[in-house]
Amino acid sequence: MSARERILATASELFYREGIRAIGVDTVVERSGVSKTSLYRLFESKDALIATVAVEQDRLFWAWWNRTEEQHADDPRALLDALLSGIAKRIGHPDYRGCPFLNLVTEFPDDNHPGRVIARNNKEEMRARLATIVARLGASDPDRTASQIALLINGAYVTGLMTGAADLRGDLIDAVMKLLV
Repeated sequence: MSARERILATASELFYREGIRAIGVDTVVERSGVSKTSLYRLFESKDALIATVAVEQDRLFWAWWNRTEEQHADDPRALLDALLSGIAKRIGHPDYRGCPFLNLVTEFPDDNHPGRVIARNNKEEMRARLATIVARLGASDPDRTASQIALLINGAYVTGLMTGAADLRGDLIDAVMKLLV
């Protein structure tokens, strides 16, 4: 594993588990086994490291979404169910610490922070992709319905973090399907 990969893996884990602001560059350096000079040669600042971690999280999220889409290309209802089930499964994981994108925007209120821009783009892309799916399901106002589903998903991310809802998957799917009636 290269120094860059070690830094990113370490930063990603620590930022998610402990919080981005709580983890300094010195901790990332110590845990990754890479020198501070190497870190700053690869990333000009902590903000650049945060943005790179966010880009990688975004890439992984969309790779998962795309695989799910490929499996259900001909059935938009099954696709929506699979996406919601996958999200609920992630929320139910024992190491779940919230949506990394919502965590990032919570920690960085500046709209122009590079990580926050990536997080916002992730949420906008999710809403746009949801609009495409619900349009295929015949929703009369796909954009509004997609926005409502995004609200439900983001609410599920927070609910799962705070209460660990007993049937989060069932509640999420049920709420979304009621929007499509």
